[in-house]
Amino acid sequence: MRRESAVGSREARQQVPGLRGWPGPGGGAIGHLDPPTMWRATTVQACGLWPFAAGSGAPMTGVPLGQHMDTGATVCGDPISWFTRARYISNPSVFMLGMPGLGKSTLVNRMLIGLSATGVVPLVLGDLKPDYADTVRALGGQVISIGRGVGGINVLDPGAMGEAAARIGGEAGQALTAETHGRVLNMIAALISVVRSRPMDDHEQSLLSAALHHLRERTPVGRAPLLPDLLAVLHEGPQRVRAVTLDRGDDRRYRDAVDPLHRSLLGILDGPLGSTFASQTSTRIDLAAPAVCIDISRIGEADTQLTAAAMLAAWSDGLGTVAAAHALADAGLTPRRWYFTVLDELWRPLRAASGIVDRIDALTRLNRSLGLGDAKITHTLKDAEALGTESDRVKARGFVERAGMVICAGLPRTEMEELGRVVGLSEREVDLVSSWSSPPGWAVTSGSEEPPGRGRFLIKVGGRPGIPIKVAITETERNLHNTNSRWTDSQPARPNGISWEKTS
Repeated sequence: MRRESAVGSREARQQVPGLRGWPGPGGGAIGHLDPPTMWRATTVQACGLWPFAAGSGAPMTGVPLGQHMDTGATVCGDPISWFTRARYISNPSVFMLGMPGLGKSTLVNRMLIGLSATGVVPLVLGDLKPDYADTVRALGGQVISIGRGVGGINVLDPGAMGEAAARIGGEAGQALTAETHGRVLNMIAALISVVRSRPMDDHEQSLLSAALHHLRERTPVGRAPLLPDLLAVLHEGPQRVRAVTLDRGDDRRYRDAVDPLHRSLLGILDGPLGSTFASQTSTRIDLAAPAVCIDISRIGEADTQLTAAAMLAAWSDGLGTVAAAHALADAGLTPRRWYFTVLDELWRPLRAASGIVDRIDALTRLNRSLGLGDAKITHTLKDAEALGTESDRVKARGFVERAGMVICAGLPRTEMEELGRVVGLSEREVDLVSSWSSPPGWAVTSGSEEPPGRGRFLIKVGGRPGIPIKVAITETERNLHNTNSRWTDSQPARPNGISWEKTS
């Protein structure tokens, strides 16, 4: 009886499948189990699924960026949302590093689109490729082209700040007018520094300030003065300008004092910058635009002087517009707006002129008070080592240290180890991001294969563990932001009918 009972129980156990299916011949047990599909929901929606629901550590505040590479959970984030709503970071900025072609600009483009949907105004102040012009157009924004024969900026034009000062009036309007004067003065001084490849002398800045004051007083209302008008003031030598030079009535002393400045301004007008900065602004920035892109892609990569000058003018005009918008909001004349600036290919403007390093350095320190978030994109930390002076190199390295978010795409191991000394990376994080910079295998021949690191990023905030994400872009994003368009539009022309196909 006992033997029959034991046999029966063993047969009963064999009728129950194991975790991997029915064992034995014909049973079909499997050797690999796919993980169950993970869904994301609020606690109110998922409470009835307990105990099959689990909490996730992935942040859910901000623009949806991608999926967590370990858990599959959706990861959301952007510098403005994490600063204002989640309070994860103390500085609304993101610094992104990675090898070319891994999707850095695409991820920032997604942030730009998502923030625009929340009412934040994206500002791309100097689109070098361009990478963002099509997106700004699709958002209903304003695209302004700068370059020879395309469009220019009058650096003496007070622009939106002048209009806002006149609209506000009173003491607040006068304060904004004074700030406008300082911004114009700094912009002309930066242009002269680009032409000279060194900063202006202090007495020349005093001379330039007096000339600008005199020019503003004699220029009719409704008309912005031009650089030729400034040259005419220096040539005439009114008493207000002469007093700054300490000429003591001696015309020769006056000419000796103003001639270096006069020659530099002539160098701007008659040199490579003249056609871009000698006439009235072709298109002013619209304060009501939902997004703005200043496209300088028509300027050749070798034309470093014009690139530097155009970048400086674009940033001066754009940040002046931000200041004007905040002044109008402070006066109760317009609603408050926040802004998100994008500076892609950071290495190019940094190498163009030292004045840009100072301007970006000031922005990273003051963006909280400006109601301004920013994204800076470059390839490696070594881009800062190519700058001309040690002071510029120190300022550029500080961009990473002060960034609220640091996002890494694929980077070589040596670069990751250096970055780890700045942001605190674990050995596992260094290994992970370094693996994304490796090329695919030699046997890959199909055009559908991507580099192993494309679309993969590690988000670091302070000393917290990094968040690895995988970004999958939509077809709309792919059409708006195709940085390889000249390689994918069509095959190149083949001389003499030569075919690339393998012949039999």
